[in-house]
Amino acid sequence: MIAKERNPQIQALRALAALLVLIYHAKWLDGGYIGVDIFYVISGFLITGILVRELDTKNTISLIAFYARRTKRLLPASFLVIFATGVAGFFFLPASMRESFGKDLIAASTYVSNFLFALWENDYQNLNSTPSPFIHFWSLAVEEQFYLFWPFFILILFRIGKRKAVVYGVVATLVLSFLFSLYLTERAPIWAFYILPTRAWELAAGALLVFLPELKRARPILALIAVIILGAGALIFNETTPFPGTAALVPVIATVLLLTSRNQWPPFMDLIAKSRTTQWLGAISYPLYLWHWPVLVIPAIYLGEDLNPLQITLLLAVTVILAGLTHRYVETPMRDAKLSQLNVFKFATLATSVSVAIGGLTYIQHSNTITIANTLKVSLDQVRSKPLINYDGCHIHIRQTVSPQCEYGDTSSKETIVLYGDSHAAQWFPALDLIGKKRGIKIVSLTKSACPSAEVIKELSSQYDVKDCQAFRDSSIARIEKIKPLAVILTGMQPFTAPYTEKSARSWWLAGEKKVFDRIKNSTKYPIYLTDTPLPRVDIPDCLVAGRAKACDTSRPVSAEVARGLIPIDPTSWLCTDTCPAVVDGIVAYRDKSHLTVAMSEHLSGQLEMALVRIGLF
Repeated sequence: MIAKERNPQIQALRALAALLVLIYHAKWLDGGYIGVDIFYVISGFLITGILVRELDTKNTISLIAFYARRTKRLLPASFLVIFATGVAGFFFLPASMRESFGKDLIAASTYVSNFLFALWENDYQNLNSTPSPFIHFWSLAVEEQFYLFWPFFILILFRIGKRKAVVYGVVATLVLSFLFSLYLTERAPIWAFYILPTRAWELAAGALLVFLPELKRARPILALIAVIILGAGALIFNETTPFPGTAALVPVIATVLLLTSRNQWPPFMDLIAKSRTTQWLGAISYPLYLWHWPVLVIPAIYLGEDLNPLQITLLLAVTVILAGLTHRYVETPMRDAKLSQLNVFKFATLATSVSVAIGGLTYIQHSNTITIANTLKVSLDQVRSKPLINYDGCHIHIRQTVSPQCEYGDTSSKETIVLYGDSHAAQWFPALDLIGKKRGIKIVSLTKSACPSAEVIKELSSQYDVKDCQAFRDSSIARIEKIKPLAVILTGMQPFTAPYTEKSARSWWLAGEKKVFDRIKNSTKYPIYLTDTPLPRVDIPDCLVAGRAKACDTSRPVSAEVARGLIPIDPTSWLCTDTCPAVVDGIVAYRDKSHLTVAMSEHLSGQLEMALVRIGLF
């Protein structure tokens, strides 16, 4: 079943895929990211069809011609967007971002973005950083990597055993890649999301359709079922859904059904698919995908705040206009140009070289200082630095369940304070370490990323797993029972990530606090709950480098209730007056969008110490 690339139903699917991604990034549809998976199935189907057609007619594949066609099709629009984003980023993004921005630009130009962002996001602390304007290039990198090996793979199989061997190879790719995707989604979810080996099965699913007979009388019900499946996935899935894993079956199966039944879609679907608007959106789907993210994210970073619905709508309109212009004046002329293969590759080399050069120049132009009150300069590296326990292995991460035997403060003391919780507990380590040394108290750190001490079951995420988080809690409680410390200081980030209203989510969190209190109440005299620090709206260092200190301030939150039995200490007043400024007493308060700087934690040690004195600890 081989289809032409401009089949109206396929164009409609492209339009749908692009719109889903746009709506997802506009924050209007949590599961819209499945649009990428629709693109993958379509690409696998079309590219394999092109290769098989050539094998059928010529008994071989001209690899040079294949890569020249792909280059003419993909690189002109990609280079234009990379160049424009590079220029806009240089002038409108904080100078502190230029180092990472330059690296991201180079990775996008060389189609290795997926590896860069997988490495970057595997550092849990980076999840609170400003998003990259190039992050959407990860999916294009996966696709380009597929194009690199797939023609060789198909040609080798064909020479071994003609079509039969090719079919077996496609099926094997589908099965093995899917199984690996299941395995890695559970064990290394970020890598599973970003790399080709866990995504190849989606492209192979489309490829397999090439070898199946076309359903001349496919029932329209198949298309309706597929649309319902896609709609359910887009509505139900969100960023906490383990993906790709089994969840990716939803968009893949739905797209396969829509491709299989494309000649027998219900009349109303066919009418929509063949409309001029849908066909035009399908034609511009590639530049639409390229433009949408930098157009949305660069203004948001520049303004230092989340965009409102009107701003998002206007920027999406700008995206559509840019995509239309790119298709008409860049994509179409380049596609129709009578260029020799040599000239195509010369253009590719030049475009890539220019992009890499722009990335390199941007990289070396970054600023490493924050100016406070027009005079005081602070090193950005110093502001971004993390507590000692993040570097010596004491603070643990996903898949780790037992904290090492770490002791700080006065390590010779017989009295102990335990710090227990997630990275929002770890941010208080510098303060407690100073207090321990001053007061002659041993400090034991039991902290793990994304795993608060409050015994709640959060929604799954790339850094949170129910089993390993609970195993960490159990091992930590066992340590506390063994140590019998003078005090246990509990805290944790309190996002209302439960699927409830804010009021019921508060009850959900309080119940978790009560559970941990019941587990430690017989092991310590002072079960203390340090309520969470206010969460900034933006990445504070980036905001300050941009020179808009007031725009970096955060509104003061309402003081949080603490479960009965726990001794509450609320640090909000230490950081806030009517608002919560980005700079407190001449010190940058946060190292990102979430965590206190080491300097601020140390600065607050005196207030934390006095709070501990007031409750009778000292």
